[in-house]
Order: sequence, then C-alpha cells, then structure tokens
Amino acid sequence: MASSGTLRTWIEALPEVGRYVFARSDVDGVTDASAEAIKMALYRLKKTGAIVSPRRDFFVVVPREYRLAGCPPASWFIDELMRHQGRRYYVGLLSAAAFHGAGHQQPMAFQVMVDGSERDIEVGRVRIDFHRSSSLDSAATQPVQTETGTMRVATPETVAFDLVRYPSASGYWSNVATVVSELAEKLEPNALAAVAARVATTDVQRLGWLLDFVGQPDLANVLATTVANKRLLPTPLTGARDSTGALLDPLWHILVNDDVEPDL
Repeated sequence: MASSGTLRTWIEALPEVGRYVFARSDVDGVTDASAEAIKMALYRLKKTGAIVSPRRDFFVVVPREYRLAGCPPASWFIDELMRHQGRRYYVGLLSAAAFHGAGHQQPMAFQVMVDGSERDIEVGRVRIDFHRSSSLDSAATQPVQTETGTMRVATPETVAFDLVRYPSASGYWSNVATVVSELAEKLEPNALAAVAARVATTDVQRLGWLLDFVGQPDLANVLATTVANKRLLPTPLTGARDSTGALLDPLWHILVNDDVEPDL
C-alpha cells in the first residue's frame, strides 16, 4: 500500500481513468497511513484547491482548468453524489430546461429534485439547489450523457409541469412563461398527456392556461382533453397570493392573480 505522501499522486491520477470523485472509504484502499495522517493529507489537498468536499466523506477532484472556479460543473458529479447520499433524484426545473435548449441563459444554480430533505450545496462558484418532490418516483426522466458518465434529467414534459409547480424556484411566472414557450417545440403530445394523468388537476389547469397564453393552443388542447370530464375549481395562478378581484379564465378556471409578461 501507498503512504499518505502519495495520496496526492493517486488523486491526481484519477482523471486519467475518467474518474473525478472518491469517497473517504476509497482512500483506505490505497494507503496504510493512520486516520489522522489521511485527514491531514485531505485537508491540505482541499486548502490547495486540488479537491473539494460537497458532502461529508465525498470528494471531487478539481482539474487545473477549474481551479479558479473552485469546482468542476455539478453535472460532473451529481449522479455519484446522490448515490453517496442514498437519494433518488433528477435534474429539473431551469437546469433541465437548459439541457433541452430552453432558457435564455444558464440558471444561477444547478437545480435537482430529490425524494427527501437535502441541504443546498455551494462549493466555489458551483451552487446546487435541492427541491423536494413527493412525486419523484412517477416523474418521467431520461439519461443524459455528461463529461464523466450519465445523470438523470427530467423529460421536457416533466420540466413543463415542474415549472408551474415551483414557480418561485423558476424565476416566477414571466420567466416560466418564457421557458415554457421555448420548450414547446420539444413537448410530445402523448407524453404530455401521460404526465398530466399523474399530476394534480390544478397543475394541469395552470400549465394548460400558460400554454394558451404563450400561443400554443394545440398543446393546451391536449391537456384540456385530459380534464374534460373533471369539474375544474377556480384556482389562483399564484397560490400564496390574494386572488380577490382576479380575472377568471372561463376555460381553465384559473384566477389570474399575477402579472405574466414573457420575453417572447
């Protein structure tokens, strides 16, 4: 086995085999140094910026080209990090929309949907925001190739519904409308209807209204068909905002109690 002095050599060699993460337990397999010596060696590597630790006992190798940023992109390690945490997940909201070509600019944070409570992460210039979803297991996702492997990403249809479910995390309604408009060409009618069958009727109402609002009547009609036999209750566009006096849309029964000005 190697000594703690060669731990840096082992870590710096990981990218040569396409590996950028390791766990604390992995280190025990390459060195016979004491636990205290390993702890100090890892501390020194973190101080020099060679590695970062977004979670306890989980480390990410920082290639030299990312030393200034302090961390490689979250897409390089999110899949293995979530496995380390024992979390089911998918990349969602504005981050997923960006992968599908929607959104004028990359979101400030890398947005991830998870099946439980998870603290947000900030390492260097990389920020990961976690959003708990009670319907994560039924959400439609797809594997996306990354620089280091694959990660789970929401399908365009899942993204569209998540945007209206989490408007504050998506830049509020004007930005949601802009992104949904850009995402529309990727939305597949049958897949959209399939997701609509698994979510709350209020989510279908809000997305249906929004699709009509941004000039996508064909897609809106797909959703209208899925709720044709349901009694639609008046639903505020923004649930936490007073809807007294708000205009009621006669088709979707949405109380338009917020300003929506998409950048189209």
